[in-house]
Amino acid sequence: MSERLEDIAVAMVADGKGILAADESSGTIKKRFDAIKVESTADSRRDYREMLFRSDEAMSKYISGVILYDETLRQKAVDGTPLADLIKASGSIPGIKVDAGAKDLTNFPGESITEGLDGLRERLAEYYGLGARFAKWRGVIAIAEGVPTWGAVKQNAQALARYAALCQEAGIVPIVEPEVLMDVAPADHSIDRCAEVTQWVLKTVFDELYDARVSLEGMILKPNMIIDGKNARKAGIEEVAEKTVRVLKATVPSAVPGVAFLSGGQSDEEATAHLSAMNANYDLPWKLTFSYGRALQAAALQAWSGKTENVAVGQRAFTHRARMNSLAATGTWKTDLEQAA
Repeated sequence: MSERLEDIAVAMVADGKGILAADESSGTIKKRFDAIKVESTADSRRDYREMLFRSDEAMSKYISGVILYDETLRQKAVDGTPLADLIKASGSIPGIKVDAGAKDLTNFPGESITEGLDGLRERLAEYYGLGARFAKWRGVIAIAEGVPTWGAVKQNAQALARYAALCQEAGIVPIVEPEVLMDVAPADHSIDRCAEVTQWVLKTVFDELYDARVSLEGMILKPNMIIDGKNARKAGIEEVAEKTVRVLKATVPSAVPGVAFLSGGQSDEEATAHLSAMNANYDLPWKLTFSYGRALQAAALQAWSGKTENVAVGQRAFTHRARMNSLAATGTWKTDLEQAA
């Protein structure tokens, strides 16, 4: 495939395809494995991800790219094939999470800054050599009393822009992920408060991307949907869709090829329903698709439960969720398709 950033970005948001976020850090995947009573080892993590990447129907029809963790990009399947090559063989694109996680932001209580810019140029060159053609960096913005502050929003936006510029220099498409969290205590903010904060954050991020001379045609945005706080959830599907589209139209230049949402705190089916409503009901200048982690994997992880004899049933669960989200990416998902499965 073409190595032009613009072509890779367009392939990442191809019709009816979305991105599998399989970049859980060692700590996060351990929590997921603890829940199914499986010990998290290099081998068990590899076996789980190999099961997903060998789900032929899901990977070839519904998944455009896979975000990997550093360990996974370096791992080989049981038969010795690099996992990145399994992804490429299915027609999907390997990607890599490059940030070093959110840390407390000095002088800004309750707010964080994402670290990982030091040495990033060298790491990107290595990741390119290992087959990665896109990367991901997540900035985290909290909503609470007096938060977010301008200082935290600006510093996270600047870090995202610096990361994106370094990626493009390395021939890697940056996924720019500013996540406004729905679950920071007391997590009782209204959907309108989420809209206000997200619009402010996205506007600031695009100002910084412009100042850093990042090519908008060669990037993908990964934002949160506009949704009320976790402990105040009452907005219906149509309201979430309408307010999300309104914020994106106010902030995201049409030069950006696509927006791949994170599922942050939503149930599997909610994340699918919201995405489908946006694609079904609005005329949009960019592709809207999914970049889900838990919302694509939860059912598969449960079905697999660490047992070799459950690989096929785990793959079926993953394929079902991938297919439902593929339909959502074209605005044709219906609730009864979930029941039929």
